[in-house]
Amino acid sequence: MIQTSLNRPNIVANRFAKLISQIIYLCFGIYPLLFSFQGKSSDFNMNASMQKAYSEILKLKIANGRSILANDKAVNGVNPYLRSYADLVELMITEDKSLYEKFIDNQDLRLDFIESLDKKSPYQRFLKAEIHLHSAFVKLKFGHETKGSWEIIKAYKLLEANAKEFPDFLPNQKSLGLLHILIGSTPENYQWVIKLIGLKGNVKLGLSEIQHVIQKDSIFSEEAQLVYYIVHAYILKFNSKKLNDFQQFIHHHQDNLLFQFLGATTLMKEGKSEIAYNILENCPEGNEYVAFPFLEYLKADILLQKGQYQLASKGFQNFLPRYKGFNFVKDTYYKIFLCYWLNNEDAKGRAFLERVKASGENIVEADKAATKFAENYLADNPKKPISQKILMKARLACDGGFYDKALAILEKYSEGNFELIQDRMEFNYRKGRILQLSNNIQQAIPFYERTIVLSEQQSVSFGASSALQLGYIYQAKGEKVKAKSYFEKAISYKKHEYKNSIDNKAKAALNELGY
Repeated sequence: MIQTSLNRPNIVANRFAKLISQIIYLCFGIYPLLFSFQGKSSDFNMNASMQKAYSEILKLKIANGRSILANDKAVNGVNPYLRSYADLVELMITEDKSLYEKFIDNQDLRLDFIESLDKKSPYQRFLKAEIHLHSAFVKLKFGHETKGSWEIIKAYKLLEANAKEFPDFLPNQKSLGLLHILIGSTPENYQWVIKLIGLKGNVKLGLSEIQHVIQKDSIFSEEAQLVYYIVHAYILKFNSKKLNDFQQFIHHHQDNLLFQFLGATTLMKEGKSEIAYNILENCPEGNEYVAFPFLEYLKADILLQKGQYQLASKGFQNFLPRYKGFNFVKDTYYKIFLCYWLNNEDAKGRAFLERVKASGENIVEADKAATKFAENYLADNPKKPISQKILMKARLACDGGFYDKALAILEKYSEGNFELIQDRMEFNYRKGRILQLSNNIQQAIPFYERTIVLSEQQSVSFGASSALQLGYIYQAKGEKVKAKSYFEKAISYKKHEYKNSIDNKAKAALNELGY
């Protein structure tokens, strides 16, 4: 009994970690907590050199930022924070394992230094919390879920204590607001974990805290605006106005490589791959920017969506030798396979599918999905029904926002053309999704409903995804009770590869509805 009690915090942390790590990876795990301020205490002073270093790091001119920080000799808590921030960004982009342990050791030294500074200043606890969050994001990125979760818990406790003592301190509201949203979007089956750890989440509260910063403080408003957009893109839901506003926001920061990357990935997620490709083609370049080969991966991904298989394959294969990380490697080999397979060069593609099993790691959902596909494909007869290629082409075109192309692929087929029940589910889901995204909402509904009927006894994502989309449709119609039933239906599916992300979105929607 004693042993069980001692182990309980670790069990709870593990479950909390799995939740938070999936949320972080929704945005590729690269979103850092940004800030700039003029501290009232001399221990926390954003002087001219600190502002310049911050600006350079934020633009991904990391070497320039570090050079400025190295030449600054003032006793200032901002300096170690910005060093932590620079390390965070570099590790998120490069995934360089040789730098990981050094980063962890340096974080302890940075926390010790800030601990020695003015304890009466709200920046003391705030900066410690931010450094804990940097450590959390890196640890989660590197697959250390339990350690990462404890860092988030520490950050939350510091920010909460700061809020009680300094309720009008705006930076705190920005960071605590983000955590309130993350925790508030926790699925129902994890709520006992959150309560046991002592965390409190509320999506509406978190949004109001972030909006308060946007409206009340010109220093923080820009980065709070970025937080607001990212939260809607990856946790809540974009409407057309917010998406247009976000595009304008990105357009006004042409020299900021981080913002351009976030703009491209968000637009891809929103089915605006053509616009995203244009952003990627015009990203700022030069030796002063950190090497960012993942941008080539994104361009190849869009070419795959467009059906330009040879160009896409070349892009993916150029990306791999330049990339030193471990996430998205399995996914890249899988997508090279798709380039050959969809081009009816199955034998050439198979060799790349074999490499999915031997390369990279299974941390992000994309790699897990690639592994599952490879295992299933290689275990069965390698000659797949032509129907699966049809569904894959439609899926990729739809993902990129090429809806006319996707609809043209499927419109000559009906459910009866597909033998396997999983293919029938996918056909109905894909057709419904394409129609929904083409603003043919009423036509989409019966396809989603049919998917749910077919998926009742299946542990795949199509039923859960259909329920989630029906929830959004009825939420937009103002039919709250019906929307609630479908969001709860989405959460009810027990085992599928996108359970965490679908559950998070459904929970966030229920929270918005007031349930």
